[in-house]
Amino acid sequence: MSIKILFFILFFVLALNANERIIALSPSINEIVFALGAGDKVVGNTTFCDFPKESVNIQKVGGYFNPSLEKILSLNPTLVIMQENSYKLGQKLEQLGIKTKVVRIDTLSNIKGSILEIGKILERKDRAEKIVKEIDSELKKLKNITKEKKILIVMGHNTSLASRIFVAGQNLYFDDIINESGNKNALQSQRKGQPVLNMENIIACKPDIVILLVHSMKEMGLDRNDLINPWLELPISAAKTSSIYIIDKTYSGIPSDRLVYFLQDFREILNDYKIKSGN
Repeated sequence: MSIKILFFILFFVLALNANERIIALSPSINEIVFALGAGDKVVGNTTFCDFPKESVNIQKVGGYFNPSLEKILSLNPTLVIMQENSYKLGQKLEQLGIKTKVVRIDTLSNIKGSILEIGKILERKDRAEKIVKEIDSELKKLKNITKEKKILIVMGHNTSLASRIFVAGQNLYFDDIINESGNKNALQSQRKGQPVLNMENIIACKPDIVILLVHSMKEMGLDRNDLINPWLELPISAAKTSSIYIIDKTYSGIPSDRLVYFLQDFREILNDYKIKSGN
């Protein structure tokens, strides 16, 4: 093969990459693409894709559960990356000749695998591997701080615990993180994802540690006491040791490269609990 032909092939490949037009159909996917250094290729994302800040001004194609096919097509994408909830949309796009990639980001294994998959597609393999190594490094730091403690992770801004308390169940990365740390999810059931509990269910879980994920707390006019005080009134171990913690950062519910920050927060909580409980 002549040098001229090799040069032409290289030029052609580079031209294709330069013209890549990506649509990211969830905040997690959007953040992963940016973290891989391909944010300049993103021409469309969804309503709540607001990190990094450049994401805010990118054309919105709808919400996480209701992206618009018409808006997607109007942006002439070369690649649409989505989660399983958009599978049917993906089939329509494939029929129209638009390349799609469906990723799963429910468990730790799937999150890391999806980062590597997207990295491979975008020819950012080295960066993807680095991100996964950073996640694994933070996971290792969780070990041997506390053991066999029942940890309950709660989502939402509950100022009352009478009903509709969303918690992390099995088959979710929060559950994986708890297990990786040598502790166990206070909710042990067959209920996957984010089961809804009531006060009676919460008490039955007997959590030693409760972690409240309450991003946008201040924007909603709430302070820490509004959210912590109802838990301190429950007859549970976590209340007796005042082991009710808050993580109010937006990344707490977005499985992306920023998972490392959540893992660091989680480690701080375990260390604090170890000090205050003496075990």
